[in-house]
Amino acid sequence: MKLCRMDSNCLLWRHKCRGRCLERLLPFVDLFDKMSEYGPLIAAVIAPHLGGIAGAFITKQEVPEWYETLRKPDWRPPNWMFGPVWGTLYTSMGVASYLVWRDGGGFSSDAKLPFALYGTQLALNWAWTPIFFGSHKKGMALVDIITLWGTIGGCIFTFWPINHTASYLMIPYIAWVTLASVLNYCIWRDNKDKD
Repeated sequence: MKLCRMDSNCLLWRHKCRGRCLERLLPFVDLFDKMSEYGPLIAAVIAPHLGGIAGAFITKQEVPEWYETLRKPDWRPPNWMFGPVWGTLYTSMGVASYLVWRDGGGFSSDAKLPFALYGTQLALNWAWTPIFFGSHKKGMALVDIITLWGTIGGCIFTFWPINHTASYLMIPYIAWVTLASVLNYCIWRDNKDKD
């Protein structure tokens, strides 16, 4: 196969197209442009899920062997609910971070503090599972989740001037973490004798 020049045989291969091959490539160029346009959004949505997926491996092993042996309040959500709720929350916080990135000028200027808080809350979120389920440190997990609650509140507050929707997207997250904090406290209080 002989590659050719644009004006004679085209870049694709051996036929003479007189520019028609470029026309054939335009839909692919448009697709690539759209993919690069949505790339930051996709990355922002995937990022929070990474720690959640890693934590799921720890949780899956510890729920039947350890968590089920703990005294828990009657009002706690059923175990099957945690996966779908966290999946939804990770997606919404990822979208929120993308909106702040897009409207706040990337990772600099107006978005510096919001992203510092966002990164901190994400680290605290990811750390909770290894602390609670992995190490069985219920009290330390309680400190972690209360700090997490504060950083989520900080995100809501600092996201607001940049993008109101981003701020709203964090509200279900702080509501769930409020419930999880109370549950963590009750488990810590009622199971001080268990490791």
